[in-house]
Amino acid sequence: MPSRSSRANRGWWDGNADDYQAEHGPFLRDTGFVWCPEGLDEAEARLLGEVRGRDVLEIGCGAAQCARWLVTEGARVAAFDLSRGQLLHARRINEETGVRVPVVQADAEALPFASESFDVACSAFGALPFVADAAAVFREVRRVLRPGGRFVFSVSHPIRWAFPDDPGPRGLTSDRSYFDRTPYEERDEHGELSYVEHHRTMGDWVSLLAASGLAVTGLVEPEWPQEHERVWGGWSPLRGRQLPGTAIFTCSRI
Repeated sequence: MPSRSSRANRGWWDGNADDYQAEHGPFLRDTGFVWCPEGLDEAEARLLGEVRGRDVLEIGCGAAQCARWLVTEGARVAAFDLSRGQLLHARRINEETGVRVPVVQADAEALPFASESFDVACSAFGALPFVADAAAVFREVRRVLRPGGRFVFSVSHPIRWAFPDDPGPRGLTSDRSYFDRTPYEERDEHGELSYVEHHRTMGDWVSLLAASGLAVTGLVEPEWPQEHERVWGGWSPLRGRQLPGTAIFTCSRI
C-alpha cells in the first residue's frame, strides 16, 4: 500500500503538474538533463559516466526531460513517476519532440522492475525528498542495479532545512534546528494531508546508503554560477552565493 506521504504527494503533483511544467519547463528543456536549480547540466558534468548502450532508469522522472536526453545519448531508458499528471506531460513532450521514453506510474518505494535490470539509475530531485522511507528506495535501487552499477541522485542540500525557504534576505538567517527531522507538511481545507517533504541530515543520507549496500563514491555541492540570475522557489542568486542549495550523491552497488 502507498504510504501516507506517497498518497498526499501524488495528489499534490497531479494538481500542480501543469503549473510546474509551465513555470520550469523552459529551464529544464524538453530534452535536457539539469541536475538542480543551480543549472548543473549532465552534458557537462558527466556524473553518470558513459551511458551509450547502457540500461538506465530515471527515478521520479516528472515529464522525463532527463530520460529523453539520455535517449539522445544512446542509452536504453525506462522512467517512472508517482504522478499521472506529470506523466501526461512526458507523453505530450514525447510526441512533440519525437524522442520517446517509455514511462510508467509507480512508487519509488516498490519498483516494478526485475532485479539486476539496469546499469545506471538516476534521479534529479525526483522522489527522494518526498518519500517517508528513503531506506526502502535505496534497497529497491540496489535490487534493480547490476553489480557495480552506478546510482546518482540530487536532493536539496540538508543545511537548507535550517533556513526559511525564502529567496530573499530572510532566507539567510537560520530559524530552526538542522537536526529537527520533523517533516514539512501542508494540509487542505479539510485538514487532510496534501503535501509532505522529508528532511535527512548529511549523515542520515550516508548512513542510509551504506546500510542498503550502496557505496558513496562522490558528492557534488554545485556552486551558484556567477551569470545565473534565475529564482526557483527558495533558490536564488542571493542565497546560492552564500549557502549550498543542492547535494548530488554518486554511489555504486557493492
